[in-house]
This record gives sequence, structure tokens and C-alpha cells, in this order.
Amino acid sequence: MISPIFKNKYVPIFLALLRITIGWHFLYEGLVKLMNPAWTARPFLEGSRWIFGDLFRWMISGNTGMWIIDTVNAYGLTIIGVALILGLFTRIALWSGACLLLMYYLAYPPFGGLSYGAPSEGSYLIVNKNLIELFIMIFLSFTESGQFFGVDMLRKKKARINPEKQKIQENSDNDGRNSRRELIKALTGLPVLALFSGAFFKNLVENGTDAVSGATIKVDYKQINDLKGKLPVGQLGNLKISRMIMGCNLIGGWAHARDLIYSDTLFKAYNNERKIIETLYLAEQAGINTVFMVTQYYATFNKYKSIYHSNMQSICQAMLPDKDFFSNINEAIKSHPDAIYIQGGEGDRYAQAGKFNMLKQAVDFIKKQGFPAGVGGHSLETIKSCEREGIGADFYVKTFHHDKYWSAHPIENREEYSVIGPGSPDHNRFHENMWDLFPQKTIEYMKGVNKPWFAFKVLAAGAIEPKEGFRYAFENGADFICVGMFDFQVIDNVNTATEVLGSLRNRERKWFS
Repeated sequence: MISPIFKNKYVPIFLALLRITIGWHFLYEGLVKLMNPAWTARPFLEGSRWIFGDLFRWMISGNTGMWIIDTVNAYGLTIIGVALILGLFTRIALWSGACLLLMYYLAYPPFGGLSYGAPSEGSYLIVNKNLIELFIMIFLSFTESGQFFGVDMLRKKKARINPEKQKIQENSDNDGRNSRRELIKALTGLPVLALFSGAFFKNLVENGTDAVSGATIKVDYKQINDLKGKLPVGQLGNLKISRMIMGCNLIGGWAHARDLIYSDTLFKAYNNERKIIETLYLAEQAGINTVFMVTQYYATFNKYKSIYHSNMQSICQAMLPDKDFFSNINEAIKSHPDAIYIQGGEGDRYAQAGKFNMLKQAVDFIKKQGFPAGVGGHSLETIKSCEREGIGADFYVKTFHHDKYWSAHPIENREEYSVIGPGSPDHNRFHENMWDLFPQKTIEYMKGVNKPWFAFKVLAAGAIEPKEGFRYAFENGADFICVGMFDFQVIDNVNTATEVLGSLRNRERKWFS
């Protein structure tokens, strides 16, 4: 018996629209998964850090479990969506959908400081769209909404009519139960499905598939299963850091691409916020646990950490402005890094000017705030000065690559600190093409430096093949390497670094990490 509230002619219409709207959402979410062969729920479940996180990761620990979960998600959402739009087996579809939403909610509950979800969904406090939709579906399951403008109207009525009464009704032209009007109402979902199909495939042609929902954090990447080993880690104070860490130049658009003036803009256009978050996620899943970061990109980095409840560490590059000397260090501290170092260009600038007391002040200030403090430099003279003057850095960040590539600066034109450009007015002194002007001198001097050494620009901004550059850096003394990389390079770079570290030859410098 239908409740008196449903005698209001507008209530059934509203409930049917609510059911169809939710069905549309489910159908879209299901189809984008089916249309994208690279889609998997693995990153979503691996990223869960709440009390059910271990259960979810156990569920996907084997290929069979992963296949079952992906199949249930993709086909389940699609079937539920079609059923709700048509109003067919509505109660079963509603409860099935509610169960899926409950799983999505339990994987990433928005509990205040632990608020995380899909990148474009923002932050919530306990209540998010998954929970709202879940309660709506439970409510609809008690309304028999499939009988309002749904196929269930015909199915249920047919089940209630006995054969003798049905025979009488078939001879009655005035019987409203079998009228054309009721048939049209029951099949209301068909034109909705047609409308959906047209809109979906038009969007597919124009924009491709994309969806960001409870279990659809789309990461287009070479499969994690292609990893060939585990990236080793080293030690910086109390921090355990992967031997290869990620640089941030490609994120910020500092391409160092010689005379290609469009590269900076191109890199920034590719690495929008969504892509940065996806790249960080992929890197962390592949075993890279630390990234060099600049203050202007910490909003995105910390958003990533919130979304995935990530353990990714960061080492912040700090500038030393002539006015308000500690301002950028204070800004870095507010971003909650794990270590801070004086950016390489700044280290060179102060060392070249002989302002060693100011470098020492900066390092001491960082250490007093409780952070490991480092000094960066392109010029070897910067590191030598810090050692000679007792600056007290906990670690160094020094450029390091060989000079056997075609665009390297001619050796007769190399001079210390000339890499500080590109503001240099003399094009013969600075070519934006070389960052360790005297690599052999770097090798020899760093043998006697008893502090962790992060080597950066190990590929000379894309001029050296990774396997060659990584081996050169590690075999000649680097404790860690910093490598800028796009998302499609992450897995290959990790495999290369792991292979190189497992087959080092003739490394003379002791590991200081």
C-alpha cells in the first residue's frame, strides 16, 4: 500500500527524478571505467590510510582479488546506473549502490584533519557527497520509487494480477492498468538512456573519458607491477630518504632547455595541479619518498599529502633575500618541510661575495628551528668555502654530471661561478648548458667531505641518458641524486636507479647517509 504522502502527484515525480539522477551518476562512473582499459581501483585502495586500509590492501594483494574488485566496480556501477534510470529491480539496485558508496566512504572518511578524497573534491568534515548519496539511496529503497515512472510498475502489477482477472482486464478498453499512458510512464527511463548515450559519446569524442569520484582517482601510468626492485634508502639525521629523490624544476617550469624559449611554458602547462598530484602519487608508490620543493608549490604538495594521507617527505629550497633575510626561511617553515637547504644559486651568490657569516646565520637559524640544514651550490667553491669557514651545514646539495655531451661548455671558457647566470651579459660566459663546470674536481674534493651529498642536475637537464648519469653520480661519490621527471618517466627512472645501485663498480667515497 502506497503511503498517503505519495498521493501528492508531485512527490512521485520528484522521487523518480531523484532516482534517475543518481542512476545517471552511477552509469557515467561505470562507463568511464569500462572505456578506459588502464583504469584500476588499485591506487585508490592502496592510498587508504584509515582503520580499514590494511583490509583494502589485503583485498588487492593478488591479481585475482584485484580483477574481482575492478570488475565489481566497473560493471556494478554501470548495471546499477541502468537499473535506476529504468526503474528496474530498483530496491536491489539501491541497496547495491549504497554498499559500494559505503566502501568508498570507509576507505577515505573525511574526518577533519584526516580529510582526503579525490583531487577536485575539496575538503569536508565527516559529511561528503558519498555519504549524502548513500543516505538518499537508502531512503529511496523504502519508497518503492521504481513504481513511479519505472519498469517496476509493470513488473509488480503483473505479479499481482491473477490469470482470471487478467483475462477480464484484457477485454476492458477502459482499464487504466494496461493503458498506453501507464506504459509510457513505465518506460520513461528509455528516452533518458538515449539522452545519456548521446551526451556520453559526444563527450567521449570531444574530451575523452575522465571521472573523479569515490573510487575513480585516475592515474594514467605504467603499471607498478613493472617495477623491478625496491629503491634503497639512506639516512639524513632521523630521516630515511630514498637514494633517488624527485626534483621540482619540471613542476615549476624551470626547464633549463638551452635556447628553447617555449619549454618553460610547455612544462608548466603539462604539469597542472592535477598532474603534479598524480606524479607525486606515482613516485611515492614506486618508492621515491622525498622531493625537493619550493615554497610556491607547497600548497599543491600539502594538498597531495592530505588527499592521500601521504608520508612523502620534502626538502625545501630557501632563498636569502637581501631585505628581510630570514623571510623565505620562515615561509618554508610554515610549509612543514622535513629539511631545509639554501638554494644553489643563493649559496653561490653569498659565497662568491664572501658573505660567509650570512650563510652561517641562515644555517644556524634553520637548525634552531629543529630542521636539518643544508647548503646548495653549482660551484665547487661554494662547498669548499662552507667547509673552510665552518658554516656547519648538515648536508650539501651540489651539481654533478660529466661533461661528455655535445652541448657542454668548452673547457677553455669555464670559470667558477659563471653558472650563476642567466643574468650574465656575456653570452660566452653563460650558456644555460652546464651546471658542474669541473666534475673531476668535484669528485676529488667530495671524497674528503664527511657529510651527506645530494647530487642534482645529474642528467645535465636532459642531455645525459639516465643510466649513464645515475651511474656516474653514484659511483663517483653522491649519496643521493635529485632527478626532475615527468609522470611517464617515473617507473623507468626507479628501475634504472635500482639497477645501478645494485651493480656499482669502484665507488671510492664512503657513504655518508
